[in-house]
Amino acid sequence: MALIYLFAILFLMAPSSNASWPPSPGYWPSSKFRPLNFYKGFRNLWGPQHQRLDQSALTIWLDSTSGSGFKSVRPFRSGYFGASIKLHPGYTAGVITAFYLSNNEAHPGFHDEVDIEFLGTTFGKPYTLQTNVYIRGSGDGKIIGREMKFHLWFDPTKDFHHYAILWSPKEIIFLVDDVPIRRYQRKSGATFPLRPMWLYGSIWDASSWATEDGKYKADYRYQPFVAKYTNFKASGCSAYASLWCHPVSASPYRSGGLSRQQYRAMRWVQRYYMVYNYCQDHKRDHRLTPECWG
Repeated sequence: MALIYLFAILFLMAPSSNASWPPSPGYWPSSKFRPLNFYKGFRNLWGPQHQRLDQSALTIWLDSTSGSGFKSVRPFRSGYFGASIKLHPGYTAGVITAFYLSNNEAHPGFHDEVDIEFLGTTFGKPYTLQTNVYIRGSGDGKIIGREMKFHLWFDPTKDFHHYAILWSPKEIIFLVDDVPIRRYQRKSGATFPLRPMWLYGSIWDASSWATEDGKYKADYRYQPFVAKYTNFKASGCSAYASLWCHPVSASPYRSGGLSRQQYRAMRWVQRYYMVYNYCQDHKRDHRLTPECWG
């Protein structure tokens, strides 16, 4: 009887494989960087009539006439880039809410890009968070995306959550509420973005592909589609900084990488919430993505 009682206690104490919240990463990089005033760090890029700043929160929206976007004033060559974002509830198929790095305007047709994109959805289905990396025009015409897609362990329409990109000369780390969800390492100059990029945010109609490969389109009976951004972070080495500027880190280690506890949290997210990994897609031509070989 005592043995049965002991097993019952151990069972209750054991972590559940269906746990709904990731293990603590043990380190919170968002707390290491000061918030950035929107007007000091950004400017409107398009759709100014669909953009409003209330105190420290920026609201942008999409309707049948236009979406909206914003862009950082300065380009960066590395850094930590984050924002707390609240997404629109209900039917949002075809709608993309984005927070990303790009140099498309500086290198049209041959650009680099690092994306956090929220793919709109239909009633009763969760948002998909898509991370992506384009290098030297791989997103221009001949698409060579490096997508990893996730569902989230919370409802991103209920409250603000912090989403971030850590970009250094040797790695890109995507984080959600300081939990690393993906680490993309530099394995060669040909598969890693090294040219300066600007920070962008936007909401726009991508009905041709955003939701289940374009099966569901934006339905403007549910307009406007609203996204809210606050707690902006953009800290690191600008394109104009000295060559001695040291890249920031997303871990306790100044040299970068992730701690053991951060890796544990990332593996948990990838095990339970990752829904697509381009390296595991057998329909892809992986001669074009050599970083998947090892």
